[in-house]
Amino acid sequence: MSRECPQQRPQKRIDRRIETQIEKQNRKQIDKRSPWQLQTPLLLCVLLGAALLAGAGPARACSNDNKVESDYLFSDQGSMFDANPEPTASTGVTLTLRTCKGDITGANIKFYDSADRVSHYVTMHWASSDPAGTFDYWQGTVPASPSQKHYRFQVNDGTGTAWVNGAGVSASEPAAGDFLIVPDFKTPDWMKNGVMYQIFPDRFYNGDTSNDVASGQYTYAGCKTEHHAWGTSVLDATPACNSEVFFGGDLAGIDQKLSYIKGMLGADILYLNPVFASPSNHKYDTQDYRQVDPAFGSRSTLERLITDVHSRSQGAPGHIILDGVFNHSGASHCWFGMDTYGKRSCHEAGAYQDQTGPYAGYYTFQSWPRTYSSFAGYAQMPKLDYGTSGSTVRLEIYADSTSVVQSYLRSPYRIDGWRLDVAQALDAGGGEGSDDTNHEITRELRAAVKAANPDAEILGEYWDDPSPWLADGGQWDGAMNYNGFTNPVSEWLCGQDEHGHEAAISTPRFDQWLRDTRAALPVAAQETMTNELGTHDTPRFATRCGGDIRKTFLGLIFQFTYVGTPTLYYGDEYGMQGADDPDDRRTFDWSQATPSNAAVALTQKLASIRKQYPALRTGSYKTLLADANAHLYAFGRWDASHRIAVVLNDTPGSQRVTIPVWQLGMTDGSQVTDLLTGSTYAISGGNLTVSVEGHYGAVLEQ
Repeated sequence: MSRECPQQRPQKRIDRRIETQIEKQNRKQIDKRSPWQLQTPLLLCVLLGAALLAGAGPARACSNDNKVESDYLFSDQGSMFDANPEPTASTGVTLTLRTCKGDITGANIKFYDSADRVSHYVTMHWASSDPAGTFDYWQGTVPASPSQKHYRFQVNDGTGTAWVNGAGVSASEPAAGDFLIVPDFKTPDWMKNGVMYQIFPDRFYNGDTSNDVASGQYTYAGCKTEHHAWGTSVLDATPACNSEVFFGGDLAGIDQKLSYIKGMLGADILYLNPVFASPSNHKYDTQDYRQVDPAFGSRSTLERLITDVHSRSQGAPGHIILDGVFNHSGASHCWFGMDTYGKRSCHEAGAYQDQTGPYAGYYTFQSWPRTYSSFAGYAQMPKLDYGTSGSTVRLEIYADSTSVVQSYLRSPYRIDGWRLDVAQALDAGGGEGSDDTNHEITRELRAAVKAANPDAEILGEYWDDPSPWLADGGQWDGAMNYNGFTNPVSEWLCGQDEHGHEAAISTPRFDQWLRDTRAALPVAAQETMTNELGTHDTPRFATRCGGDIRKTFLGLIFQFTYVGTPTLYYGDEYGMQGADDPDDRRTFDWSQATPSNAAVALTQKLASIRKQYPALRTGSYKTLLADANAHLYAFGRWDASHRIAVVLNDTPGSQRVTIPVWQLGMTDGSQVTDLLTGSTYAISGGNLTVSVEGHYGAVLEQ
């Protein structure tokens, strides 16, 4: 090492906004440094040189030299760096910052408090060093209060300064990307720790042929029903009538296949697209929220399915989330009363039939009865009008203890959560985030859900930045992660966006996208965002990736190791293909549902790995490599017990990859094991060099 070890210098004031008392505390902090820091400059040089000669890690130039060594800086809200990521209003939050050992003279937590709208400083103290002698850990506690806060770290080495927040490390104070503290925002632990499986019921498995919809059984919106044979094309119908094509999948079929979902795949959270009475195959035009669609079964069928999901049979105890279509109803709902179905008798005239009747205020008419607000202009989906707080619609949908939302959370059903369709736009005005009424409704809905079941999940459907609905902790628990997972993964791996349009991004852009979307959310929401490669509303991931099954392998590896809840859309685990709706809703091919299918076997293994290592669920996340030329991406997930490095190779050929695993605390001479292949590797010079197959990855655990 050629750099000279200089004398230590007292800390210089770097931020004129820091009060004099804070400056004095920072100067006093020099005396609280680690014993290693208090050695003479000569001894510092001797120790550093000895460490390098012993091969203990990367070459270091860490000393009090007025320069903060930024490569060593790290903090996030993983279990090692945030002692209380879901604090109550009465608990403080102790935060930890990692630095190079012996490098800095002091550090502060700078936090903005939403209560007084003022920035405050907490002086950090040296707490410990890692056994390998690479890092120091500094700590400080943000005091308890009910107000929300966002914070960043100011790191000082004499006159040198660096900043750390959710956006990363910067030489100047960042303008955005701070970590968030949201008191009393608790999301379900089972959601953080689970694997979710999404099913479009008509297309999964026919467990009861007696309830199949027959061809010509009824007519809806000018289309007669068609019953098609399992495995035939979903496109064999007049395009305008695709919603009336039925294949016979039902709740009994899902129940009979829990051994596959829970047992073989290891998915312990079931999310079902709508199951309530409706004339269509997709059921997003609800006719009756209180009735299970007869083509799917009955109330007792649903109760039995929920019981079996909750039980230990067919795998570990699980959870079930139902699709709540509360933005709009179907036109055939008795509340609306348009005679488009004719299958259900109503006791009173609907809003479409009687302008002054009991349901007149449930919908918004511009010119009664023909012109009314509807979802995306679809006449069969009139938009509900939630009015003001305490309105009848709010009471019917969520606010009353006997409401739709609360009834299914309570006995005898006891579902575990709701996925909210078009969740950002329940207000009849149609606003999507700028409308205060939408936020008022979702806050009331959250209160209603948590009153019925404090551990229930509220999952919002939203395609853009969901932070307005998550950052305050008073609305959803998480969202379908189109914005922070589905779209960036698709553009990086497939060269297409989630809708199948041409759009390719570089590896550094991919990494930045992930970093920015994580930084926008509280950690409690980050860990419950559902990471899906595709859904019933997107072309299939395998189709977007050109049918290359190895791209599916790569997508699955990232899906199960990234921050959030891995969510499999039925069939994605074997690479099911399909273009946009309705082709993305093909029937499940049960001949593929076996461990002899390489993708299914990989899914099974990944689910097992994720459940074995909490670091992949609630651990820290750090990018280790984002190589634009080699199309390589690597990152670390770690906690106090395990360090895991994940490498993704987005090229068709095998590559040797070298990654700086010293940043995860891995030491020279130690070994890691690839949990996918069983191969072992030794760490040298702070780095790990591995071979990764084309369009595949490595999950390297120590």
